[in-house]
Amino acid sequence: MTTVESRELRDLLDKQAIYEVVMRYCRGIDRLDFELVRSCYHPDGIDHHTGFDGTVDEYIAWVQPKLELLGGTMHAVGNHLVELYGDVAISETYSTNTHWERPGGDFTSGCRFVDLMERRDGRWAISERWAVREWTRSDTFTHPEATGPRGRRDNSDLLAELRTRLAAR
Repeated sequence: MTTVESRELRDLLDKQAIYEVVMRYCRGIDRLDFELVRSCYHPDGIDHHTGFDGTVDEYIAWVQPKLELLGGTMHAVGNHLVELYGDVAISETYSTNTHWERPGGDFTSGCRFVDLMERRDGRWAISERWAVREWTRSDTFTHPEATGPRGRRDNSDLLAELRTRLAAR
């Protein structure tokens, strides 16, 4: 493998690792797994959301009770672009975020997560995040039309059940 090919491979691996930070954040928020959310940030990480600016621990203390009032959320990620600068990167991710059974009404918002990511001790994580709200729309949701699998925001969710099943093998 040439030096150029080696660098290109390393860049792809770094971009994948950064993408997975964003995906774990979305899963953590949607499943109310705040330790997973916390793991996406460096311990001194900063977050800027609509109505909030502070440390990752302050962010979790702020967002957790708000999310627990909801029936659920779903973050759907679209465009994702990473600019690498050695052990620092800019990650921009488009996301459509739906919130239901919310006191005051359901809504969907479009945002961009603009993240300053850093690799420390071999681990990529958010050092500073800006959740840039682009638009918000009021929604009306109805319950599912038939019985079947339903998402849960605790250890009875299908994802947790599958993990338990596989761990028992």
